[in-house]
Amino acid sequence: MHTAMGWFGCNDHLQMPRSGELPDERIARAISLAGTPGQAYVERRGIPLDIADAAGMRFDPDWDGRAAVLVGLYDHDGALASVHGRYLTTVRGQNKMLTVGRSGGVACVGDGWQARRLILVEGIFDALSLAVCGWPGVATIGRWAPWLPQICAQRVVWLGFDANAPGDRAAERYMQLLSEATVYRLLPPPRCKDWNTALAKCGPAAVTRRLRDRIAAVDETSIR
Repeated sequence: MHTAMGWFGCNDHLQMPRSGELPDERIARAISLAGTPGQAYVERRGIPLDIADAAGMRFDPDWDGRAAVLVGLYDHDGALASVHGRYLTTVRGQNKMLTVGRSGGVACVGDGWQARRLILVEGIFDALSLAVCGWPGVATIGRWAPWLPQICAQRVVWLGFDANAPGDRAAERYMQLLSEATVYRLLPPPRCKDWNTALAKCGPAAVTRRLRDRIAAVDETSIR
């Protein structure tokens, strides 16, 4: 499993870079999205406030120097592993994201990995976009959780990673690592890099139909 961790190449800070705060301390300080620039940001990306709230998303006006929306990444036992922050604005040379804490966590939206249909996606806004369309999701945030093979074994797993070369590589790696699962690729609509882009370009109804038709086709095949 060390090889798997190396494949994904993430080297997150265990504490906040400047303050030294731990993830649980920092997310406890974060505030609700309502009435903050975080609310405007998620709504601009097509995510209603209630869906972002239900996923546990929070706002931090000073996430290592810049405003960000935060979400916790949790391990198999439901313990907070790390906190992922997506900055509201970036300029050239700045990172879009900062994740602080230990490895081994994912961000679940809806029933997450406990849902009947297990859908893995890259970013938290991809998982939130699925939720807008009535589907649960698990955002890996480009990281590997070593307990995933266990909870995916003997299940159908959908890989909704980005429709580009990095997304294809991630899907190939997951197909190898989830060897005891039945794994399918779940691509967003044509000319859409990811599911949040699809939500913005195509709208919830079209994305809902695409998800339903693709997953239903496999469901019908498995019944025969």
